[in-house]
Amino acid sequence: MNETKLKRLLNLMQDSDIEELEVQHSVWRGTRIRISRTSQVRQQAGPSPAPAHAPASAPPTAVSGPDTGVKTDAAETGTQANAGPVIVSPMVGTFYTTSSPEAPPYVSVGDTVHIGQTVCIIEAMKIMNEIQAEVEGEVVEILVANGEPVEFNQPMIQLRSS
Repeated sequence: MNETKLKRLLNLMQDSDIEELEVQHSVWRGTRIRISRTSQVRQQAGPSPAPAHAPASAPPTAVSGPDTGVKTDAAETGTQANAGPVIVSPMVGTFYTTSSPEAPPYVSVGDTVHIGQTVCIIEAMKIMNEIQAEVEGEVVEILVANGEPVEFNQPMIQLRSS
């Protein structure tokens, strides 16, 4: 990962009114960055406007690997406006609630989740990635159905602070 280019993108977001920035560079789907700023005022006001995309003439910025480590304001705190903590997907893949079809789910509505506890699996490129909670709370809702695809930074599990 080139930290200088990443810092320039973050500074661009800070110094402007850009709400979302998405850069995709694909040599067999190797690079993707999506940075989004979510303001609490905008979330309360209603639906968000269409995202602003990086111009086609902008030089590609590469951040390699499935987990870029780039977190938005909402993902960094693990919360949304007027809600408890949210566990978001750190990668693109397929969401699974269990380790196998016969196994019980990692978490169910009403369960208490602790930091470091495995809450689901995301399959990406035939690799099963155990996703661990970075926040604590009681499971209020599982926002993704078992076997459904998830995007980077997509909310998966809604919690209530304990």
